[in-house]
Amino acid sequence: MTTPKTRRGLLIILSSPSGAGKSTLTRHLREWDPTIRFSVSATTRQPRPGEEDGVHYHFLTEDHFKRDVADGEMLEHAHVFGNFYGSPKGPVQAAIEAGEDVLFDIDWQGAQQIRQSSLAPHTLSIFILPPSIKELHRRLVSRGQDSEEVIAKRMQKSWDEISHWGSYDHVLVNDDLEKTAEDLKTIVAATRLRRLQQPALMDHVRGLQAEFEDLQ
Repeated sequence: MTTPKTRRGLLIILSSPSGAGKSTLTRHLREWDPTIRFSVSATTRQPRPGEEDGVHYHFLTEDHFKRDVADGEMLEHAHVFGNFYGSPKGPVQAAIEAGEDVLFDIDWQGAQQIRQSSLAPHTLSIFILPPSIKELHRRLVSRGQDSEEVIAKRMQKSWDEISHWGSYDHVLVNDDLEKTAEDLKTIVAATRLRRLQQPALMDHVRGLQAEFEDLQ
């Protein structure tokens, strides 16, 4: 595995409809490489008991948040239930330059905003598809967490999410969890080797050129 000293980090986007197995796959990915960390979002809502600024969220005033959006300091943002949420660009950019991978669990709209940002060249986007709609429904029911009404809403929203699968770099059908987890790791490992992610290559090639010229 390449080390942080020899590469730039990745901005890894994982998206899927609810119930496709994204959370489990994320856990497998971070167990494989614990240095992969989640992006800490910013929000204008008030902190809940036990939440720490900079750990759970970056808690901002609405004016501060809107100013950051206007200045291009939010990679993506949305207005949800009366509050703003977004992903500050500064910490992610610093992590990428330090060779650290940052993981985003966001929907297609957030992914689209990031792909239009200045960090797009370092972005890896992956969409997780369920093997079937019937299986997606079964997984949501088997969780035992939601009412039938909530499950129906999740199912209704799932097709909107699935319809944007074609805008992602990679698409995995999660019909076999272990195989899908291995494929996810393979994609991340291979993308880390992209030429753009290896800034030390230029110096290495210059060294090869110098050696070659010395032979002349």
